[in-house]
Amino acid sequence: MVDTPIIEEEKIKAILASVCDPEIPVLSIADMGILRAVKINKDEVEIVITPTYTGCPAMDMIAMSIRLVLHENGYRKIKINSILSPAWSSDWMTEEGKQKLKRYGIAAPDKNFEFAADGVECPQCNSTNTKLISEFGSTACKALYQCHDCKEPFDYFKCH
Repeated sequence: MVDTPIIEEEKIKAILASVCDPEIPVLSIADMGILRAVKINKDEVEIVITPTYTGCPAMDMIAMSIRLVLHENGYRKIKINSILSPAWSSDWMTEEGKQKLKRYGIAAPDKNFEFAADGVECPQCNSTNTKLISEFGSTACKALYQCHDCKEPFDYFKCH
């Protein structure tokens, strides 16, 4: 019995749930909202992804990981489209993904702050007694903060 395209798309999404962001390995591409669509075109699987930032260096690795996991699961004709419009938004992140970020030590995006001078919640001690150190953190999609209470530096995943 051949699966319908909708069932097949759901199977593929479940497979792709194992593909993690190489820069934040606790998050899947689904958690990040990078995975935009799965389409079945006859015997070809088309995956649509959107980078968090134009020119994000992780996208090549993500595309390769998608190809590998699909190939391991029997899919041979794979097309990956990276689209820039609409631009990725931190609103596309799942709530579970935001919680995973915090447990990993990165403050999750909060629309109340673009580049707040202070007030971003520290993922270590939950204090809001924090200060922006640099608009650029360990990657382009993060800013660097420091907590005045626990003294720990931490990345804040930028909103956009």
